[in-house]
Amino acid sequence: MWNFHNPVVIDAGEGVLARLPERLGNRRAILIAFPEARALGLCGRIQAMLGDRLAAIETEVHPNPDVSWLAPMYERLWRDHPDVECVIALGGGSVIDCAKAMLTGTPSGTFDELLACLSGDTAMARPSGRERRLIALPTTAGTGSEVTPWATIWDQAGHRKYSLHLPWTWPEAALIDPALMVSLPRGATLASGLDALSHALESLWNINRNPVSASLAVSAAREILAALPPLMQNLDRQDLRSRVAVAAVLAGMAFSNTKTALAHSLSYGLTLEHGVAHGIACSFSLPRVMRMALGIDADLDALLLSVFDAQDAGQAVAALTAFLEGLEVSTDPASYGVAADQWEALVAAAMQGPRGRNFIGAR
Repeated sequence: MWNFHNPVVIDAGEGVLARLPERLGNRRAILIAFPEARALGLCGRIQAMLGDRLAAIETEVHPNPDVSWLAPMYERLWRDHPDVECVIALGGGSVIDCAKAMLTGTPSGTFDELLACLSGDTAMARPSGRERRLIALPTTAGTGSEVTPWATIWDQAGHRKYSLHLPWTWPEAALIDPALMVSLPRGATLASGLDALSHALESLWNINRNPVSASLAVSAAREILAALPPLMQNLDRQDLRSRVAVAAVLAGMAFSNTKTALAHSLSYGLTLEHGVAHGIACSFSLPRVMRMALGIDADLDALLLSVFDAQDAGQAVAALTAFLEGLEVSTDPASYGVAADQWEALVAAAMQGPRGRNFIGAR
């Protein structure tokens, strides 16, 4: 028995941003955008489209949303705009995760109360009239946050990571317009594309895999393998941007039902302790994790071999390694601060995490 569920309405294609007023309707919204969005004219463009339906614009968003700046933003937006019904997220995964953190109004109006819920200290009952809807306008192709209900919240000072997932943190709609991605710099293009590849593969070697998620994941992975290298050679190719963006959505839909697995569990400490970009932290280990996954389940083996057009496990691992190293991404843990004698211990610890336990090899 299996189930697949994803309630996000997806509009995709060049120029699809023009549908934003229709998707918002008569509601009022707060726009949360990446810092450069003002200088690029994107905030002004959305302001012109929405008029007085746009109540506020926030652009002070940093990578890896941290409680140190999320808390004052959250409390200000709920204090100053308590009746706004919608949040529009314009940006990559950090922006969309930040927006998801702004959706739930706590009874006290404090961010600490939301964190207490995420810590398991209190139960967050659905507050009547105190939740907002989300419309996502991704400017990167990779995180999948535009079609999933999860957000990662960091507490760098406390060396802690929170996972936000509430019934209303699914985006209501995602508008995938490749024209919004053309200005994305090389490093972010690479990291986000590899994040999408990781999502696809992680949803395959996953105890929660189902036929729909597997089909989406294989399609996504094959397209990223084909389109990302030439895109890195010519960042102005909007057709390649579009291909990678669609692949990222497919990967996002796949792991929206399976969640991620071991490679992501391994990544969190590297991001928290060493500042490794998430897309790199969760992808450099993929060949090692795939080697662990192959040989456990015949159906999984067939899926993975089909992704890489490989005849056997060795060819598949070699193809994935060559793909990453061809993009100048080292697959050696030592490159990310993990000594050779620490790797096995790190893997064993990651297996015990909630994402690690999704890995098919954890059993």
